[in-house]
Amino acid sequence: MWFDRSGKVLFIAIGFFVTLLYGAEAQSAAKKEARMNHPVITVVFDNNPYKKGLQSGWGFSCLIEGMEKNVLFDTGAEGTILLENMQKLGITPEGIDVLVLSHAHSDHTGGVYDLLQKNNRLTVYLPASFPENFKRKAKEYGADIIEVKQPVEIIDGVYSTGEMDAGIKEQALILRTPQGMVIITGCAHPGIVNIIKRAKALFGEEVLLVMGGFHLHNKTGSEIKRIISEIQKLGVRYVAPCHCSGERARDLFREAYGEQYLPVGVGKIIDTKALK
Repeated sequence: MWFDRSGKVLFIAIGFFVTLLYGAEAQSAAKKEARMNHPVITVVFDNNPYKKGLQSGWGFSCLIEGMEKNVLFDTGAEGTILLENMQKLGITPEGIDVLVLSHAHSDHTGGVYDLLQKNNRLTVYLPASFPENFKRKAKEYGADIIEVKQPVEIIDGVYSTGEMDAGIKEQALILRTPQGMVIITGCAHPGIVNIIKRAKALFGEEVLLVMGGFHLHNKTGSEIKRIISEIQKLGVRYVAPCHCSGERARDLFREAYGEQYLPVGVGKIIDTKALK
């Protein structure tokens, strides 16, 4: 009798702890899923026009909203254009929390100081290879500078690939979403395929979207087709090349991806929740 009762108690106790264990795992998975938000990306600077009333210029910048904090990636070549476009899009400099700079070229950093004049409380993530005078001046404006060498989590769900080197050192941005990774590049000097491979090696996840400058404007048609083929083999579902990608590359990506090619220019808004 004692054995039966104690066995029953033991069985109940085991069941209770198993429930707790799996319940905790389920809660952890739910919390992880909740953190993987659906970012909304707005292109605020690009040399390709898209929305009427906005000014285009050589360079790139986009705002990522819908995550833990608002992140601006690059600042284009001119602060005046950047701020005017932001104003017309209803984006306030004070609403930006983090600035990520892909590389030190002026068509991606030209708007930094104008932006810092409006909001000097920014945390700025930049490759460690940036010129010392650039870092010093940004600090003088009041920015908190974080130098990036290795892959790093910037905020929850948003990561840097780390500083990649192909003659020109550059970092790209990775956003982790429930549908897969979103990879945003400034100019992709280390190679767009290499950047995608780095992101997949870091997280082992599917790639929902790759957007930004692909640096293919000086490539031949056959070279671009080979790169597109490699990107497709890597399982990239959507592409949105702009800036230095070049019109020939944009045409070839559109041909290869069809409806999963996203035309990008100044004012384009991509709600990743709408991508399947």
